[in-house]
Amino acid sequence: MNFFTPAQVAANACSAGKTKAEMGLLPMIILGILAGVFIGFGANLATVVGADGGSKFLFGAVFSIGLMLVVIGGAELFTGNNMFLAICALNGQTSWGSVLYNWTIVFFTNFAGSLLLVYIIFWGMYWIGPAADGAGLALTAHGAKAAAIAQGKLSLTWSSAFFRGICCNWLVCMAVWLALTAKDTIGKIFAIFFPIMGFVTSGFEHSVANMFFIPMGITIVNKVPGLAAAAGFDPALFTYGNFIMNNLIPVTLGNIVGGAFFVAFLYYMVYLRPAKIAAQKNAGVSA
Repeated sequence: MNFFTPAQVAANACSAGKTKAEMGLLPMIILGILAGVFIGFGANLATVVGADGGSKFLFGAVFSIGLMLVVIGGAELFTGNNMFLAICALNGQTSWGSVLYNWTIVFFTNFAGSLLLVYIIFWGMYWIGPAADGAGLALTAHGAKAAAIAQGKLSLTWSSAFFRGICCNWLVCMAVWLALTAKDTIGKIFAIFFPIMGFVTSGFEHSVANMFFIPMGITIVNKVPGLAAAAGFDPALFTYGNFIMNNLIPVTLGNIVGGAFFVAFLYYMVYLRPAKIAAQKNAGVSA
């Protein structure tokens, strides 16, 4: 059976209650804070969906396929590795040098993969097509939406991008963490779906997603700057210098904080550090 009987549920509840009753003060404080934060994420999502309607919710829902492909299909994602490598180093199972090496290689290869897809899709004429009168090119509805997404991200302040990056990777790494609890593919899909839908719908910032969203907008606007300007887009915003300095850097730093500190470090303190200290004490007694 892939479920617990009522008697097993009662026993599990009793066991969980005993664990909670015997929990140390530091883990209790950390987990109490996390519960407040997690409920707050849900409340914020409800506020956004209530204000903006179903389109933003749908946008967030379909985006989750990206992390599903990474986790289930098998790929190296910078933001997920912020959690995986950090908790491994904190537990003494790898060096911080290895962490930085992995993060660096994966970050730039994620960027390369994103740019590859940008140009494959762009040259498929998905975002720009023939004008209605047959003379020249025009933005399609998809192209206008892509440019609007990029302009919104490029218009953020540095601090806003940084803090949205923290919230984003907190949820992304929680999605990965929850997926680790599942033993089958369906369980992993459901574990990933809701946190990812939540971060996208809430308008948080993901460095690797922005490696696609913003270069696509830059490519579109630079291809037809006149049409873009006429449609209300500011071509001066759409440069790689602006993207890197005012979005990619602060979002990446925020993502690192969200994944490495708010997930890896806090869960290390609750679940791994006590066992590590106990093992060290036992080793000292044995010696």
